[in-house]
Amino acid sequence: MKHKPVQVWKCYSIEGGKLVRKKRICPRCGSFMAEHEDRYTCGNCGYTEFKTKK
Repeated sequence: MKHKPVQVWKCYSIEGGKLVRKKRICPRCGSFMAEHEDRYTCGNCGYTEFKTKK
């Protein structure tokens, strides 16, 4: 097996009878963004947002 299968139940939750996305969504293409230590990255289009230090 080359890659780990996607665990879809970690990406969504049900609140008040509605399906809610848990992860951040890419503003450019609408897919999920990966969360890294210092940034959010979209694997589909390459969009990157850096986290601000507080």
